[in-house]
Amino acid sequence: MRLARPVAALTTLSVALLTACSAPSGPARPGEPGKADDTFVIGLSSEFENLSPVLGYAADGGSLIFDGLMSRAPDLSLKPSLAAEAPVTSADGKKVTFKLRDGVTFHDGRPLTSKDVVYTYTTVLDPKTSSPISGDYAAIDKVSAPDARTVEFTLTYPYAPLTQRTTLGIVPDGGIDPAKPVGTGPYTFIQWTPGDKIALAANEKYWGGAPAIKKVVVAFAPDDNVRSTRLAAGEFDATVLPPKAARRFEGQQGVTVYKQDSADYRGIMFPSKPKVTGDLAIRKAFSLAMDRQAMVDTILAGAGKPAFGPISPDISWHNKAITGNPAADLPQAQQVLDAAGWKQGAGGIREKDGVKASFTIMYPAGDSLRKELTLAAASDAKKAGIEVKAAGLDWDAIEPRMAQDALMMGYGSPYDLDYINYDLFHSAQAGKGFFNPGHYRNPKVDAALAKGRESGDPAVRKQAYDEFQQLIHDDAVWTYLAFLKHVYVVRGAYQGVQQSVDAHEHATGGLFRDIHTWKPAS
Repeated sequence: MRLARPVAALTTLSVALLTACSAPSGPARPGEPGKADDTFVIGLSSEFENLSPVLGYAADGGSLIFDGLMSRAPDLSLKPSLAAEAPVTSADGKKVTFKLRDGVTFHDGRPLTSKDVVYTYTTVLDPKTSSPISGDYAAIDKVSAPDARTVEFTLTYPYAPLTQRTTLGIVPDGGIDPAKPVGTGPYTFIQWTPGDKIALAANEKYWGGAPAIKKVVVAFAPDDNVRSTRLAAGEFDATVLPPKAARRFEGQQGVTVYKQDSADYRGIMFPSKPKVTGDLAIRKAFSLAMDRQAMVDTILAGAGKPAFGPISPDISWHNKAITGNPAADLPQAQQVLDAAGWKQGAGGIREKDGVKASFTIMYPAGDSLRKELTLAAASDAKKAGIEVKAAGLDWDAIEPRMAQDALMMGYGSPYDLDYINYDLFHSAQAGKGFFNPGHYRNPKVDAALAKGRESGDPAVRKQAYDEFQQLIHDDAVWTYLAFLKHVYVVRGAYQGVQQSVDAHEHATGGLFRDIHTWKPAS
């Protein structure tokens, strides 16, 4: 999908401070001889909606401002962060206890205590907060602080992914000022210039050790070509690019291209209410008409693999029955449409009861990868007699149309199947922004997702999620096209860069997750 919606204007600091944290104007960059300063500039495609963990910012970890109780190692295993050690879970799975690390302070000097943890999670769960991630913590009955270093989570049912969820950043008791957020992380907030960039400075008192890179600027540039040009011009030290756009940097001296595996997919979400996209035959035929292998080979330049569901075959949760033909199967697509009464009409576009087999697929303007995938899908669909109109729009224009028009979306997580899937497919989430935007409803899917969420038995959970994958495959809720490799381009040489497996939301959890441990190579 995206990082977030555009933010409203925030209070800014002085012009002098802004100038001090701007990207260097000279050609030399950090990690290179004769560098102009020690600022590292990262170019991202989308701006964050907020910097508040209780409102969903960097809930899966990777924030440079905040730490969670736990964090993830490059192999995706969990490791203690603000917690001093791994948590202890009761025999019935309904109580999880954490001990906090000693000597941790917030950026403003306040010591971290268990009250801060209690405040963070109770605020997420408070209906008055309207937190978009509250559903992820629905298993929590209460959070308590028996003493200053102990936090107890009492659950209404055993919730296997709870420890995974404790990567959520901790905020001070009483909350944070949105114009100057305070955390315990390796970087302190300096300034947010809406529509432009966020400036951060190294936390020299960080409990994990002061970062070697002393200033980080996160700059926002929605257009892929603009980010590529700014990187080439020396304005950015690093960015994320579609594979084709990154080709120009392959083999370039002083530049490294990292291709990182991911559970991130691109697919088309169909709204269930309109007559055309609400017809199962249309959705099935559309999927059959897709030449996924051609998309991977050409649009992704080989940096990906065909997708037929939301779970990568590389993940143990994958239901092996969910597969398909990487090439288009037009005869089968036409047979499905014929059987459902969609007959050839004017211009080769099929019709049924006076309704043309025609619909719109939206994509975010400036995202060249989604644009190319949308145009390729439209071309493939036309061969089966389905007309697709491509519409490149900004996110504010897309959001109110999602119940009526299809959307080229991106999601995916390598952590636990409760992640993302409950929000995208459970009927209770229907129409909640980018969660279940197509208003999909299937009681059997709801039951399978609830069983997977509420059981502590791995075998029961695997069966439930296998069933879930089969049901949404049979309903052709989405047409999945490809799993991506994320391509990062970094100027200069650094030690400590560690690759991992990305989720879709990789701006705060991808290659830059551990940038505070990077050091310029000698």
